[in-house]
Amino acid sequence: MRTDEQSVGIVGGGITGLALAHYLDRRDADFTLFEAAPDPGGVVRSERVDGYLLEWGPQRVRRTDRIDGLIQDLGLESEVRTADPDLPICVYADGELRPAPFSVEEFGATDLLSAETKRTVLAEPFTDPADPEESAAEMFTRKFGAETYRNLLGPLFGGIYGSDPAEMPVGHALSGLVKLEARHGSLLKAAIHRTAGGRDTPPAISFDDGLQRLPEALAEAHAENVRLETPVTGVREGDDGTVTLETPDGSESFDRVVLTTPADLTADLVAGLAPDSADALRELNYNPLAMVYLRTDLDAAGVDPALGYQVGFDEGLRTLGVSWNASMFDRGVCTAFLGGMHDPGILDESEERMGEIAAAEFEEVTGAEAAVVAVNVLRRGFPAYDTSWDAVERIDLPENVRLATNYTARMGVPSRIREAESLADEIQ
Repeated sequence: MRTDEQSVGIVGGGITGLALAHYLDRRDADFTLFEAAPDPGGVVRSERVDGYLLEWGPQRVRRTDRIDGLIQDLGLESEVRTADPDLPICVYADGELRPAPFSVEEFGATDLLSAETKRTVLAEPFTDPADPEESAAEMFTRKFGAETYRNLLGPLFGGIYGSDPAEMPVGHALSGLVKLEARHGSLLKAAIHRTAGGRDTPPAISFDDGLQRLPEALAEAHAENVRLETPVTGVREGDDGTVTLETPDGSESFDRVVLTTPADLTADLVAGLAPDSADALRELNYNPLAMVYLRTDLDAAGVDPALGYQVGFDEGLRTLGVSWNASMFDRGVCTAFLGGMHDPGILDESEERMGEIAAAEFEEVTGAEAAVVAVNVLRRGFPAYDTSWDAVERIDLPENVRLATNYTARMGVPSRIREAESLADEIQ
């Protein structure tokens, strides 16, 4: 039923859509959320397999202010698991596993970088500003040196997306860093300012039953307005300036519609409404990924605890990186990531073979024995943020149809929640 206030239809019950629903509810807005699946969460999925809690999507989140606010709003504090804030993220380079430096003191002490390379890093303020047209690899190498790129920045940055920084234009992949550089005069000055300002990195967290507990709690809190197992099959303009959503149960009209669905599904939904935009959405590349869950005992092997590690570009391994959920949340498993833009062909291997590769390379890097618990293959994993993202500029939807997604903004749970709150403010 229509009311005098702005009604909002939300398509997609992942973390973005559910966070938007939460923020709209706090602003007394009229909304309905539609989700095709029987369970909320989208890519944020947790499941117990053979007694181990596995994360099929994100492995951890940072407890930012907004996530902390949701935890308080939803009464989840007693279910939070917090990783030791001193756990490092490591890089495997030159045959050794070493902590990545994230402070001035760690930078001075690390042997991931030679003395000559450290001098190159310190000279970064004298380099030209980042060019949105150059690749992330070109920018990192030009500003910080080839060794820094190979052993540190390339693995850390590329590992986040499963991408090859050589194929990622700065304008698509590093727009936030470009803004920081403009504000502080250089990337190094921005990093030092952050450290000197005492801005601690929020701790990594999960929940007793996994990260899916957060979208589940959001769906439970707004159950009256959340329709699970109700796929939206089409979006069209109404006769009175509204937007109509088609579902198997019928059609409903809203003043505004927000689509939080994956690019390929969004393209199908808007094909009749904006065919050129649908074509642009279909051009966006996603990196294929395989996630191999390894049962291991790092403590018994004498391995120092960490958040995990990324693999240097010169190591000849097929593993991109490994998240140590065993160290962070005492779950007895680590998640190895394979594939991505560097090695998409590995997904043509059998799951058994991918598991063998991940376990053997994990043992090579850590010295700890590992056994495969499960393998999860994502043919469309993380946004590539490569040159195909030029197509985003051609997306032109009606003013009352908005996208709130990881392909038009940043990926990651904190970024998704930040965009949801911003959009709720804009709508209301």
